[in-house]
Amino acid sequence: MNRRWAALGSASAFVSVAAGAFGAHALKLRLGPDALAVWETAARYQMVHALALFAVAQAAVSWRSPAVRSAGWLFVAGTLLFSGSLYALALSGVRGLGAVTPLGGVAFLAGWACLAWAAVRGR
Repeated sequence: MNRRWAALGSASAFVSVAAGAFGAHALKLRLGPDALAVWETAARYQMVHALALFAVAQAAVSWRSPAVRSAGWLFVAGTLLFSGSLYALALSGVRGLGAVTPLGGVAFLAGWACLAWAAVRGR
């Protein structure tokens, strides 16, 4: 298993759990239901893609493809753009931040496509 991707996945999972707990406890009384749902979506997608980084960690050793590295960096970028913009939107209420979210979604999709490509074509 590639340690860099496992470390990034672990760190992201840690932040996701902390954000989920923060949302469930500290923000529950401060945010409205819509903002809290946005926060929960951000934490959920962050956790899914933190775990995806563990798949990248294993794939980096098994398939040795540049597409695997691309997938990992796209998952990291997707987390920052998608989850980060949703966390900021939930806290600030600035609707314009929602314009960044789809860019993170595209990064997630591209990461999954790269991982699929590596699985099909990897050595």
